[in-house]
Amino acid sequence: MPLLDGMEHLWYNGKRLVNTTLLVLCYDSKMKTLSLPKGSPDPLPELATFLEPFAPLFRRSTTRKSLERYMTGLLTDLPRKNCEAIAQTVANTSLEQLQHLLTDAAWDPLALDEQRVRSLVARSPKKGVLVLDEVGLPKQGKSSVGVQHQYCGALGKQGNCQVVVSAEYVSDEPSTSRPLHWPISAHLYLPESWTEDRTRCQRGHVPETVSFATKPELALQLVEQAGVWGVPFQTIVADAGYGIPSFLRVLDERQLSYVCAVASDFGVRLPAEMEQAPAEPEPSRPRGRGQPKKPRPARRYDASTITAAQPEEAWQTITWREGSQGSLQKQFIAIRVHAGTGCARHSETHGRSWTGPEGWLLGERPLAREEGEPKWFFSNLPADTSLSRLVELAHLRWPIEQFYEDAKGECGLADFQGRSWEGLHRHLALVMLAYTFLMLQSLSPEPEPEPAMPAAFPPCPTPQPSGLPSAGACLAFPGCGLVAH
Repeated sequence: MPLLDGMEHLWYNGKRLVNTTLLVLCYDSKMKTLSLPKGSPDPLPELATFLEPFAPLFRRSTTRKSLERYMTGLLTDLPRKNCEAIAQTVANTSLEQLQHLLTDAAWDPLALDEQRVRSLVARSPKKGVLVLDEVGLPKQGKSSVGVQHQYCGALGKQGNCQVVVSAEYVSDEPSTSRPLHWPISAHLYLPESWTEDRTRCQRGHVPETVSFATKPELALQLVEQAGVWGVPFQTIVADAGYGIPSFLRVLDERQLSYVCAVASDFGVRLPAEMEQAPAEPEPSRPRGRGQPKKPRPARRYDASTITAAQPEEAWQTITWREGSQGSLQKQFIAIRVHAGTGCARHSETHGRSWTGPEGWLLGERPLAREEGEPKWFFSNLPADTSLSRLVELAHLRWPIEQFYEDAKGECGLADFQGRSWEGLHRHLALVMLAYTFLMLQSLSPEPEPEPAMPAAFPPCPTPQPSGLPSAGACLAFPGCGLVAH
């Protein structure tokens, strides 16, 4: 009974059934059949210990069993981690049981996020950063909830996809290459084409209470959730999709510190021009000649115009951390300005005219003889904030991008094949739970290596009360490929 190569695909009657990575596939030449051995029916001891505190959130024992089996499937090295593939390779479960877990079982994904986050808060540094971003999940067809032809980061262009907005806690250690970070929660972005079509929403099981919300509005909901759950963050970091006046204005009103990337045409006003004495008032007009002119705001400039007008000697070379290919360096300049909207045609009281509190406009450009595009950031941090601190915070978005990459590769983030609102959000909550398990395992001390054993299967390791990895387990952190046996 020969074995197939571990990197080949299993084909039967001209149809590819499953990628054989990490699976032993047996072919019986006499019977002309293919058998796919199931994984162990026993829970991984470390995983069982990790899931114990979350058991009360799942009322029925059958649901708790399906939870453990689904989590086990997410931690395998299957190329596609959907219900069908997991049911084929993980013992003591079925496609119907896993689908029931994601659709009809009684449990709340938001409550699961909250308990997981509160447990992580207790063991995380009290000085952190909240990073906001979004991830595109490519999809075919038009029935999956929230799917639309829109920009997808995974494709690097417009494409058919779902967009999920999420928040990440990152310990405030910008100079380190491995800061502690973990996901908080995630919300699906539901385009207006969906919210305006209630029949389509009903087919996707979208709750009646869900209405259209922009991505920045979803991000603000995540900020509020993080605050309620006790996430210890002092600064918010986001990319240019969120560096818009309406979003920053709410953060200012809530007195939240931030460093957000902004577009080149982001509007600012210079403090010196705002402090200039007002012009002589116009002589009073006779009655019936119209109302007197209202005061106009100071001139509004584009961010790119302000940085381009600065002298060369004002730019400084800053190194913010060590990357995989050496030191990360670029040139920066920081200028005190006010964020602003409106133009000279609008009075200071006009609805389109707004001037925010004084903050920092941070400009970035590549070093001489190096390629790269200029970038701009705006921050409401105090005037005594150093340039290096602004630069470090502005470049602290990479951990959430690392989470997206690892969660896709190791935890099946992009593998959900259902079409419902509830199913997707439950899958997202379980993916973040699986990622948290791997993250905590990576922080645990490595066990002492065991002596070589004879050619036989080792006994199943027993759980340790501390929750640390047992000596018989093969565990690794996302990125290395092999996750668990």
